[in-house]
Amino acid sequence: MSRQVQGYFYLALAMLTVGSTVIASKIIASELPPFTATALRFAVALPVFFLLMRVIGTRLPKLSSHDRLILVIQAGAGSVGYTTLLISGLSLTSAADAGVLIGTLPVVSAAVSILLLRERPGRALLLAVALASAGVFSIAFKPEATGGSLAGNLLIFLAVISEGLFILLNKRLAADIPPLAQSTLMTGIGFVVSIVPAIFEAPLAHGFSASAAAAVVYYALVPTVGGFLLWYAGAERVSGTEAALFTALAPVSAVMLAFVILGEPVGFNQIAGIACVLAAVSGLAFAGNHRKFIEGK
Repeated sequence: MSRQVQGYFYLALAMLTVGSTVIASKIIASELPPFTATALRFAVALPVFFLLMRVIGTRLPKLSSHDRLILVIQAGAGSVGYTTLLISGLSLTSAADAGVLIGTLPVVSAAVSILLLRERPGRALLLAVALASAGVFSIAFKPEATGGSLAGNLLIFLAVISEGLFILLNKRLAADIPPLAQSTLMTGIGFVVSIVPAIFEAPLAHGFSASAAAAVVYYALVPTVGGFLLWYAGAERVSGTEAALFTALAPVSAVMLAFVILGEPVGFNQIAGIACVLAAVSGLAFAGNHRKFIEGK
């Protein structure tokens, strides 16, 4: 197996884990409050990241007060905000709808850069935004037909925007932080940020099932830690454009897993949404405007 084919394999597996976060979050949402689930996810993942840093020999860098502030805001938006909004949204809407919406992340990230950094968009980017918007609208209308919810879909889309802010803020860091060190910092800060609201949720008042606990552990170890390792193992073997194209697999895997594991119906709206999102992400990647996807947050 060539190095390039190995990269494709790792990237495909990484995106499969990303899609599976929607399924895990759907299971978690039925029994655990969002901040509690988020804090537990980080509590499980953090020791593993520390162990990886020790094995690989990565050290936490010395950071300026500016970078420390950026990291705290990043953790609040991209780590805690994304996870809690995703879980909250999935308590109201279907995993299939959520899968379509998370696929818009690359386009949303580019759009956030345009709005906040006043970057001048090219035609390819504008077309990608239009296609992604069409994908969102395809599930926004009459979502109840497939178990969706307009309010739930809105929460999922806010989660995507939070992740877009994470990517944008990463460009504001002055220090060059190794990916493993940054993922460890995001996990640690995310735990600190989420633990206080988690306490007020009184998570043990009603208890939760073994399936919810297993879903939290899965989310922490497979997509968070495993997805990080797979993504960077694949990304170092292929070009940036090739890696960017693989992010289009995340919504596809989410919708397929929702059908296979959760037994959710997949209707024309979701299929049309997936088609629009795939076209948007592919066009954006080929145009060279794709923001690099960051795993392990």
